[in-house]
Amino acid sequence: MITRTYLKDLVYQVNGCAIEVHKHLGPGLLESVYHKCLIKELSFKGLNFQSEMIVPINYKDFVVESDLRCDLFIEESLVLELKTVEKVLPIHEAQLMTYMKLLKVPMGLIINFNVKHIFNEGQKTYVNELYRKLDD
Repeated sequence: MITRTYLKDLVYQVNGCAIEVHKHLGPGLLESVYHKCLIKELSFKGLNFQSEMIVPINYKDFVVESDLRCDLFIEESLVLELKTVEKVLPIHEAQLMTYMKLLKVPMGLIINFNVKHIFNEGQKTYVNELYRKLDD
């Protein structure tokens, strides 16, 4: 059963992986490079995840094929979107929130590797109405 405590611990682990990648590579590379290295770190931690997972679209009881891809879907409970941008924009946040809704998960995380310090300025956690219903 997913709890708020479980999700907070999972975010802590994922952030630790991102910090480790950023510590070794620094800012300025392509998103795909960070993605590949983060996959290695998540594997080292023993976390289960799907990379570039196709996000299903259910429309009026039909499954519609789409090109929507979630960067990382971790432990079937956390959506992770990676960025290498000057600034995370509202459209990036909307994308994450939509993926969370479509995947029916309570929490998502955006990590922007184009910063000096991941922990202070490069990551932000998002929750939706499903999170509010979880036990502590």
